[in-house]
Amino acid sequence: MQESIGIRRWLRTATITALVGAMAAAQAGPPEGPPGEHGHHGPPPGAAPRGQYWDGVHGHARYYPAPGFVVHAPPPRAGIVVWGGTRYAFHEGIWYAPATHGYVVVRPPYGVVVPVLPVFATAVVIGGLSYMYCNSVYYRAVPTGGYEVVAPPVGVPGEPVPPPLAPAKVFVYPRQGQSAEQQATDEYECHRWAVNQSGFDPTASATGSGSTDPVRRADYGRARSACLDGRGYTVR
Repeated sequence: MQESIGIRRWLRTATITALVGAMAAAQAGPPEGPPGEHGHHGPPPGAAPRGQYWDGVHGHARYYPAPGFVVHAPPPRAGIVVWGGTRYAFHEGIWYAPATHGYVVVRPPYGVVVPVLPVFATAVVIGGLSYMYCNSVYYRAVPTGGYEVVAPPVGVPGEPVPPPLAPAKVFVYPRQGQSAEQQATDEYECHRWAVNQSGFDPTASATGSGSTDPVRRADYGRARSACLDGRGYTVR
């Protein structure tokens, strides 16, 4: 009888110990891979969460939703930053822009300033200059307060730029009865505005004289669609 009670106590103690260990491991998060060149850390073992990518640059070591990922609405505590006529939402290092059906994850334009960065942003010094790094985006502190989105420092290879959603043919419908001449004018002006906002020019890229960055290409498409929508066109 005493032996049976002792066994039951031992099993209960072992079970509690195992549960405590499992909870601690879950709170600690998945193990990181070994650091590689330029401070990259490999992703944890196993497949990446759906629609996300692993940012291991500068030892940042964190999952983020990939550009092009669509959500119904930004998180409730997201801050709003207006830039170039677009109301961006910013939360935990992730930028969102209005889309046809909700919001889409985007890369922010250079020059936009955000009041605060998440506590897990990574501080780095490159070429004698201090940067904050988060979700493939570099920031520099602004003397008047906040952090400005800046271009990646020259000579920093291996940025984990995830591919956006596959491009599709876009149709523009004049929902306010605009003439063909007016539509042509609006499409050209929205094209130029989108080039200025994204830094991507599809006409130059097609001839091999411009950027071929897929993220900038996606930003261009979203900026052009936003401009056309504001002028009374339906873009699909």
